[in-house]
Amino acid sequence: MSVVAQPMVINKLSFPWGVAGHSHPAPQELEEIRKCGMKNFRNIQVDEANLLTWQGLIVPDNPPYDKGAFRIEINFPAEYPFKPPKITFKTKIYHPNIDEKGQVCLPVISAENWKPATKTDQVIQSLIALVNDPQPEHPLRADLAEEYSKDRKKFCKNAEEFTKKYGEKRPVD
Repeated sequence: MSVVAQPMVINKLSFPWGVAGHSHPAPQELEEIRKCGMKNFRNIQVDEANLLTWQGLIVPDNPPYDKGAFRIEINFPAEYPFKPPKITFKTKIYHPNIDEKGQVCLPVISAENWKPATKTDQVIQSLIALVNDPQPEHPLRADLAEEYSKDRKKFCKNAEEFTKKYGEKRPVD
């Protein structure tokens, strides 16, 4: 008599994680990201006890954020890739699309836009693009979106000062 491993069932969906030969895709994606060496997402740390929570530094190229780095946390649900990861900024940032709690308005990971084929490196690239190029038409902070749209010079000065005060040290290449 042979024993057949059954996939875990979460919310009536079948997931093969935990079955011999199958594992959650997040750790494999982490290895791929580490191998390709993304210059804008660095110092990736993963708690070995919880491979579904990552921390790393977003290192923007463009002013006013190019003088600092920003720690983010990526939390993968057990249902990933069928449900999107959640991204939270742990470092304060002066940005119209990121609120004071670190929540980010990133269309690629919204429930209505999420596609299971989307990989974490694509999510990170979208996040870096958003940090480098704010989208004031989809703000989480209307006051900053208005400042960005109406007085870009003032916004950049404020964001640069905020980055100097709260941003993390940029990793040395």
